[in-house]
Amino acid sequence: MVITNAASRLGTSAFSDSSPTELRPNWTPEDAKIAINAVYRHVLGNDYIMAVERLVSLESLLNNGQITVREFVRGVAKSDLYKTKFLHPNFQTRVIELNFKHLLGRAPYDESEVVEHLDRYQNQGFEADIDSYIDSEEYEVNFGDATVPYYRGFSTQMGQKGVGFSRMFRLYRGYANSDRSQLEGNTSRLAAELAQNSASAIVGASGGNEGWAYRPSKQGVMPNQTFGRSSVGSSDRLYRIEVSGISLPRYPKVRRSSKEFIVSYEQLSSTLQQINKLGGKVASVTIAQ
Repeated sequence: MVITNAASRLGTSAFSDSSPTELRPNWTPEDAKIAINAVYRHVLGNDYIMAVERLVSLESLLNNGQITVREFVRGVAKSDLYKTKFLHPNFQTRVIELNFKHLLGRAPYDESEVVEHLDRYQNQGFEADIDSYIDSEEYEVNFGDATVPYYRGFSTQMGQKGVGFSRMFRLYRGYANSDRSQLEGNTSRLAAELAQNSASAIVGASGGNEGWAYRPSKQGVMPNQTFGRSSVGSSDRLYRIEVSGISLPRYPKVRRSSKEFIVSYEQLSSTLQQINKLGGKVASVTIAQ
């Protein structure tokens, strides 16, 4: 199903062109492996997971047929791995947004949903709040015991509010993006819109729009720089690299700045390497001329 005619620019094509991952009856070990990896990808917000971080015991239970996909999702969401990546580093409202995204595949519809989960978290604890998503009628209807949660918020459907479509793009920043590497850090993405009961503006995902994630200097002194561009043997085409959060060696790590670099194609790779060494996050790479 095509989500929108602009799906390619919004970064949602990967989901409109694929089917949900389901562990059907008479599944094979390979099917289980696919489901496990799909759960890790979705529930952990596409964050990189090392071999030593994998929940081996939980995986074994699923591989042996002792638990369902739903219980595997529950185990991942309650794990220390999930807490380390999403619970401990983030503000509470941001945690609720991520839980909606990771477990129900959508953004919160209104402020009352966030308040409900905040109250449950404060009064009953984090694990009870996780159970409230996975044991909900919404989870049962859309995923049941065998289907890995997926992003539902990109398409209008029965039981979903239209405002969830635009808000989903505030939480989703591209197929290759991780929920722990976004430029806006650990702050809430939807607090203002939810408080005002207004829809969010749809902003294209990483690489889909020029400067989509770029945050210019608040002081209005954004420099345009090049990393020693050479005129010898260089092509005529220049590229603009917009960077957020670069940390210069002479500054303390708490001092961050945003920068823009104009480089030739030949210097593109080396420039990106230098930016990475300085701890910068590339917001976009676009043609400058």
